[in-house]
Amino acid sequence: MTLSTPFHDLDEYVALPRLSGLVLSPDGSRLVTTVSTLNQDRTTAHTALWEIFPTRSKPARRLTRSAQGETGAAFTPDGDLMFTSKRPDADAKESEKPLDTPALWVLPAGGGEARVVATRPGGVAGIKTARSSAAMVFATRMLPSAVDAKEDERLRTLRKDTKVSAILHEGYPVRYWDHDLGPDEQHLVGWHFTHADEPARAVEVASRSVEHLDVTDLTPKPGAALEEADYDLSPDGTFVVTTWRVPRAAADERTHLVRVGLDREENEVLVVDEDADLFKPVISPDGRKVAYLAEQLSTPHSAPRVTLHVLPLDETGRAAGPATQVAADWDRWVSDLQWLPDGSGLVVTADQDGRCPVFVVDPATDTVQQLTDDDYTYSDLQVAPDASVVYALRTSYLAPPHPVRIALSGSDVLPGTVTVLRAPTPPPTLPGYLEEVRATAEDGTPVRGWLALPDGASAEAPAPLLLWIHGGPLGSWNAWSWRWNPWLMVAQGYAVLLPDPALSTGYGQDFVQRGWGAWGQAPFTDLMAITDVTEARPDVDASRTAAMGGSFGGYMANWVAGHTNRFKAIVTHASLWALDQFGPTTDAAFYWRREMTPEMALENSPHRFVGEIATPMLVVHGDKDYRVPIGEGLRLWYELLAHSKLAADDEGRSPHRFLYFPDENHWVLSPQHAKVWYQVVLAFLAEHVLGEEPKRAEALG
Repeated sequence: MTLSTPFHDLDEYVALPRLSGLVLSPDGSRLVTTVSTLNQDRTTAHTALWEIFPTRSKPARRLTRSAQGETGAAFTPDGDLMFTSKRPDADAKESEKPLDTPALWVLPAGGGEARVVATRPGGVAGIKTARSSAAMVFATRMLPSAVDAKEDERLRTLRKDTKVSAILHEGYPVRYWDHDLGPDEQHLVGWHFTHADEPARAVEVASRSVEHLDVTDLTPKPGAALEEADYDLSPDGTFVVTTWRVPRAAADERTHLVRVGLDREENEVLVVDEDADLFKPVISPDGRKVAYLAEQLSTPHSAPRVTLHVLPLDETGRAAGPATQVAADWDRWVSDLQWLPDGSGLVVTADQDGRCPVFVVDPATDTVQQLTDDDYTYSDLQVAPDASVVYALRTSYLAPPHPVRIALSGSDVLPGTVTVLRAPTPPPTLPGYLEEVRATAEDGTPVRGWLALPDGASAEAPAPLLLWIHGGPLGSWNAWSWRWNPWLMVAQGYAVLLPDPALSTGYGQDFVQRGWGAWGQAPFTDLMAITDVTEARPDVDASRTAAMGGSFGGYMANWVAGHTNRFKAIVTHASLWALDQFGPTTDAAFYWRREMTPEMALENSPHRFVGEIATPMLVVHGDKDYRVPIGEGLRLWYELLAHSKLAADDEGRSPHRFLYFPDENHWVLSPQHAKVWYQVVLAFLAEHVLGEEPKRAEALG
């Protein structure tokens, strides 16, 4: 009897609760996470805040509930929980409009209902609270001509009432991933109290007026400097360290680190590196250091590298000396970082060999110690105030994100011991199992990946194979993905190969460099080498294979289609097709210009090989995809029908298909559209790989 799992039913799958984010209270007694679930009509998802008990003494409990959902949790020093939400304000006057942007709410530590603390016309996001002071910073958006919140509200109403959506740009970029930039700009707003009891009093008297709190616009007239900014608030609440975008010639930019004072002093540049973009600043518990990451600027012949740095600060948060690179000889890219409570070191994560372990970095000795040693990827690090443990979310392709406790010090357990906490929702049952596959590339380089196999796959019943190529390309198949989930294919009987070819992270800088500016070379041959090894397994059917990928993975799917006929079907999602066309139209054209010369782009462009494509292809693209603009999908679709070996016949028929989403982005995120995506992909694979009759998703009419 075949075991039924949520992966056998797409309605069950899209309804699975999804956990993200982790926040620890200053005293270390409370953990809060966010859980996303479907609304009643199953068309959108909303989020709620849940408390997880660090000691495992109680099951997780839900803290908030509303149709609009809650996000952005942050604790005050007194234990009050701040969050953002568009939920209705029970204290609002009948004449006041409902909330159409997120407001700032507080859930008191002592109990009681959550209440609005602040509203802004452009919403509230990215709350940062001070650890030892009644202060906080959050982000909001304001129109360029607005001098305060009231003027911003008037201008927004004018645009809405006159139905004006036009945006006048003065610089680059103009859009990002799936949304237009402008006409409003991101600001940082500061809120500081001199007495610890004032936040509670402020909550009692708060009204919904945009001016009801004594907040300060810390960054007037920022332009595009704070778009997608990373920032951290000092423990005493007196200053912020934030990333700051600075335009350069030829529509390029750099990202610096800037100190922003809550005392309305002039902002001060802390770190400028013209050879790198700086990000993820984290201020030490004593406020005397800031750690940050730097991504070295790439060139057509040199791949980027991510490095860890520490800048000393004086008592006011200004630079007290030059920044130093930490663990310069460690050939890994740090992805998450937090200080130890005494400031003696950093707890970090970094991709490594298809996993993402936790490490402890000692800046004084320049040493790195690996803390966890398992098959998981860790994120959202939260260090306990007594340095005994670090809390994190842990995931792999065996389990979606779930909360864990990792021992750091103490005599009770060994450092690195992982304890699984009681999560808001249990992990789903899988329809198969996971193995590791390793191969040797043409140049002798080891290449590895994960292979998800269905229960019952054997030499007597070999499974058809699906090669699934990851995006990025600077990334790794090392963490659970709700959007790109192999178990839905495994439930249909496929073995799914998730390889990390050249350009993947976690294998050292040389491994990235092998494919830099040469996408059609080592990444392609690596994929073919590990596919060869996988197809040689007795539990895999080499005569029934397919390939697919999204974004860079879609690019590789296009390249594969033009360079081999070994696959029965190919699915290409949000894919790059004509690189000369893609470069100037993507949302970050300056980055592309750093990466490839026109000659490289032409040499590695899949469109030149359309005449060699003899494999049925399913093209998928969303019109709101600004990273890989819709023009790529439209041109690919036309040229497949006009020039491939399976071009349309005299009656316009072809085995190729085009799944188009007019209002979706790079990923196709709405629950029912994600369901349609999998229905169409699985039906296309079943037709060409399994020999089944074509099926049409009911929702497509």
